[in-house]
Amino acid sequence: MNKTRKLTALAAATAALAMLLAGCGGASNGNGNGSSSASAEPPAGIDSSYTGDLPMPKVTERYDNHQSRDNVKDGGTLTLSITEVGPNWNYLSSDGNTGYMSELWSWYQPSLLMTDQVNGSPIKVNPDFLTDMKLVSKDPMVVQYDINPKAKWNDGSDIDWTAFKATWEANNGSNPDYNPPSTDGFDRIASVEQGDSPKQVKVTYKTPYYPWQEVFGTLVNPKAADPKTFTQGWVKNPHNEWAAGPYKVDSFSDSQVTFVPNEKWWGNKPKLDKIVYKQMADTASINAFQNGEIDAVSASTKDDIKAIRSVKDAQLRIGYSTTTRVLEYNGKSKPLDDLQVRKAITQAFDANTYNNVQFQGLNWKAEQPGSELLLPFQKGYENNLPAEAKYNVDNAKKTLEADGYKMGKDGYYAKGGKTLEISFTFFGDDATQQALANAYQAMMKKAGIKVKVVNVAESKLSDTVTSGNYQVLPMAWQAPSAMTFVVSAPQLYTSDGPSNFTYVGNAKIDKLVKVAGGLSDYDEQTKAVNAAEKEALKLYGTIPVSNPASYLGAKKGLANYGPSGFAGNLPQDIGWQK
Repeated sequence: MNKTRKLTALAAATAALAMLLAGCGGASNGNGNGSSSASAEPPAGIDSSYTGDLPMPKVTERYDNHQSRDNVKDGGTLTLSITEVGPNWNYLSSDGNTGYMSELWSWYQPSLLMTDQVNGSPIKVNPDFLTDMKLVSKDPMVVQYDINPKAKWNDGSDIDWTAFKATWEANNGSNPDYNPPSTDGFDRIASVEQGDSPKQVKVTYKTPYYPWQEVFGTLVNPKAADPKTFTQGWVKNPHNEWAAGPYKVDSFSDSQVTFVPNEKWWGNKPKLDKIVYKQMADTASINAFQNGEIDAVSASTKDDIKAIRSVKDAQLRIGYSTTTRVLEYNGKSKPLDDLQVRKAITQAFDANTYNNVQFQGLNWKAEQPGSELLLPFQKGYENNLPAEAKYNVDNAKKTLEADGYKMGKDGYYAKGGKTLEISFTFFGDDATQQALANAYQAMMKKAGIKVKVVNVAESKLSDTVTSGNYQVLPMAWQAPSAMTFVVSAPQLYTSDGPSNFTYVGNAKIDKLVKVAGGLSDYDEQTKAVNAAEKEALKLYGTIPVSNPASYLGAKKGLANYGPSGFAGNLPQDIGWQK
């Protein structure tokens, strides 16, 4: 479950979108048990003592109890839950590229960029790691990075230009032994060289790339840069020695991770004495928050919200998320290797009913979005779904019949003597996720499509996705920055993209999705990605489902933690308000 708080907002922008469980991202605007209504949500959230109807958040505001360091106590422990710990601790590899690992990395790994604005602009350097980042030549495009003289890896070696070179080599796609989630941006680079000193980097591009500011968001330690280490060397090992951040991993297992201040950190002293993550299922995390075992928890159902509001001295923090829930169709599995079958199940999918189940008892308006790249509140957003993708059971049947399927006496279509059957995989024991699976099964039955429901433990998300052991998979993408759409277009839609879990694509789309990276104008970039996504969605490999809210329950006084759009907080500034 997404903990609905960001540390440095662009903790690993190079990894673009990060995958989450479909139930993550929270919900919003549950009804209270009073008749009054708060006129506006306070910046620190709504106290549990308030029993009226909950207000809608403003898309332009942050609700993370944002405080200056002077207003945050020194010391204390923050205890949180997490759905999955590892097993792969390398967030920059496709196997480790989850929203959960992004959160763990944010405490102890380099984070070069930041933004303090909800809309994600402008992008700034994190002064702990960079003193400057600028375009020094347009033809050819050359970007100069000046590294903080104090910045060192935990093993004592300097963070210098070689880390940028190692990061480029692991992410540019030229060596198939690496497995980055996205190569976009890195594949445009011609060279990474030392500048006036080892602490200065000159990055020269073969062809212009925008937004160039987001290409290097975090770094690969040169000592962990060989392909075998990059892909396999982080399994069940967080490697403090290859890290650099305000905290370090004190202990870890599959069930718990503990961070403590890093004595080798050169920046502002971390406010917290300890951060503890406990692995648990979503349902267990709500109970843990009620019992005082954890200090914050995200919510996704009316029962979650009711439980959070029952906790004394708690606050409810509601904001717009940067998450898009989707359904992924495994196009390399039969019968979903047939485009017409994928089209038919899309036409048979009633997103309105599905979202009504998802947000039952909540007032959140979850209209089906038309994009997995741009959020509906972002400038340039368009509905890129094909006109024929609209919910229509009769059209779904016509699509199947034109593909040679015939309705059987059992009410299901078949071809060549084989009944049309697909599987729907969901994670965990949450009642809402079970209800969604049942709703999907019922929808498909109306169109003559048989569905087998498969339930998998939440902790097996990464294993299930990376192994391709699914057919229809509900999941979610979380965008780390407002410009992620430029990188995520090729990440999601190139035919051989490491994050293309649909396994469908073609050469035309492969070319279209990379156009935006060569454009400097925002409007032209959005125009390009919309054109590319329109083509990609015609292959019916995936369908966007909803944009949930971020909904967080927090103990009163927790500072710099909660829904904040694309804005972020430095990890050393999170703590307890004075």
